[in-house]
Amino acid sequence: NLVTHIRTHTGERPFSCVQCNASFLRKHALDVHMRSHSGERPFSCVQCNASFSRKESLMAHIRTHTGERPFSCDHCNASFAEKRYLKRHIRIHTGERCLSCDHCSASFLNKHYLAQHMRSHTGERPFSCVHCNVSFSRKESLVTHIRTHTGERPFSCVHCSASFAQKKYLERHIRIHKKECYFSCVHCNASFSRKHHLDVHMRSHTGERPFSCIHCNASFSRKESLVTHIRTHTGERPFSCVHCNASFAMKKYLEGHVRIHTGERPFACVHCSASFSRK
Repeated sequence: NLVTHIRTHTGERPFSCVQCNASFLRKHALDVHMRSHSGERPFSCVQCNASFSRKESLMAHIRTHTGERPFSCDHCNASFAEKRYLKRHIRIHTGERCLSCDHCSASFLNKHYLAQHMRSHTGERPFSCVHCNVSFSRKESLVTHIRTHTGERPFSCVHCSASFAQKKYLERHIRIHKKECYFSCVHCNASFSRKHHLDVHMRSHTGERPFSCIHCNASFSRKESLVTHIRTHTGERPFSCVHCNASFAMKKYLEGHVRIHTGERPFACVHCSASFSRK
C-alpha cells in the first residue's frame, strides 16, 4: 500500500525485533525474522523431512526434487531455481562487478563472495566440524562435510530412490532420467551429461593415468583416486563415525560401517529372504 511504499523513501522501519536491533518495513517481515530466534520452521517438504521458516525457502527446496528451474536468462540458455541466482548471473553479462579485492585483481558481485574470497588470502577457516578437526573457509562446505559423518542425503530424486548429499549431484543425476547426455564417446556407446566425465571415461580407452603419487610410482586416471591413495601413505582417515571412534579413509567404508549401528541391510538376496549390510 501507499503507507508502506513511502517508508522506502523515508527509511522508516516501524516494526522492531525485541530480541535484537533488527527492524523492518512490514510486520510480515518481522514475523519471518522472529522465527530465526524461536527456531520455528512451519513449512515442511512432503518429499523429505526438511522444514523451513519461510514459504519461499520451501518452494525453492521443492525444486531440488523436481528439477524445475523457472527463472531463465534472456542472454543465454542458463536457468535457475531461484530468482536471486538469476539476478546474480545476469551481472556476468552486464559486467557489473562492484566489489574489488585489495590483494589482487578479483572483483565480485556481492559482499558475501568478496568476504569468502578474502579468506583465500588470509587462510582463515572459521567453520569447524564438531565431529573431527577439519575446518573450512565456507559455511556451505562445512554443511556438506558434516553429511559425511551423519550420512544425511537430503536431495532426493523424484524419478527413483536415489538421494544425494549435495544438490549438484542430484541435478547431474536427473539428467540420466531426462536423457540429457551431450558428450558421447567415439570408442563405445557411452555418453555423459558433462564433458569432464567424458574426459575421465576416455582414459579407460587410452590408458592415460595423469595423476601420480609423490610417495611411490603409482598413478591414476582420476584425481579422486590419487587423493584416496595418498591416505595410505599419510594415514589420514577423514571420515569419522558419529556413533563410535572409528574413522575411515574413504566415505564408502564409513557408510558401510554406519550400518552396523543402524542395522540397515540394503542388499537382499533374490532367492531367499536373506539381506546384508555389505554388497
